[in-house]
Amino acid sequence: MSRIDSTLTALKSQQRKALIPFVTAGFPYADVTPELMHAMVAGGADIIELGVPFSDPSADGPVIQKAGDKALAAGVGLGQVLAMVQQFRQTDQRTPVVLMGYANPVERYDQIHAGTQCGSAFVRDAAAAGVDGVLIVDYPPEECVAFAAELRAHQMDLIFLLAPTSTDARMAQVAQVASGYVYYVSLKGVTGSGALDIGAVEAMLPRIRQHIQVPVGVGFGIRDAATARSISRVADAVVIGSRIIQLIDQQPRDQVAAVAQTFLREVRTALDS
Repeated sequence: MSRIDSTLTALKSQQRKALIPFVTAGFPYADVTPELMHAMVAGGADIIELGVPFSDPSADGPVIQKAGDKALAAGVGLGQVLAMVQQFRQTDQRTPVVLMGYANPVERYDQIHAGTQCGSAFVRDAAAAGVDGVLIVDYPPEECVAFAAELRAHQMDLIFLLAPTSTDARMAQVAQVASGYVYYVSLKGVTGSGALDIGAVEAMLPRIRQHIQVPVGVGFGIRDAATARSISRVADAVVIGSRIIQLIDQQPRDQVAAVAQTFLREVRTALDS
């Protein structure tokens, strides 16, 4: 059982919902991420999604694009992100960490770092660093059977996005390879766009669960504790990203972790109330 599985199973047994914050690695300061991750756990995070900076992020809105650009300008790439996870793992062996990003950095990492006969350099090094899950936005499920098996062999999960436009056939394809959880994108568009239609989410999740057996997290458009609580009534997990990025942007270096922790504590209290 992966760390993600054990975490979500324990929460379900307690009748609690998972809080999954997203932050871009290396933002707003190149060296702040491990400290920020610990602060988010202290604020109530159950799983952390760590964004891998990329120059052409197709699913990310202006807020996360800006964060990625700043991290890239500071020299943060996939290798640095793995080092951040490894540093976090020195004092936290419990909280699952998911890398969220795009195919290009992963493929490039494998080109630069020699793979082995047992699999790709990325999977090998991600497992060694302490990564628990991978969400590659532009990896289609029908081309991920071998990749999913390789990740599972290293106790890592392959997580997929589903959207309001996802067909039953697409959900069935995802169900064949997904593990850990699936991430339902509640809005049509990019991160941080539009207003969340809670009724539409409530209507969609039963349809998803007809095909998907793993827990379902919901994200895109969740900006405050009240909305998170409403979503948690139907979802297994709540994912919050753009709002955290906005809150920590322009903060002094010594305030970044505290600001994120305070916000997540409010959300955690709402989820548990």
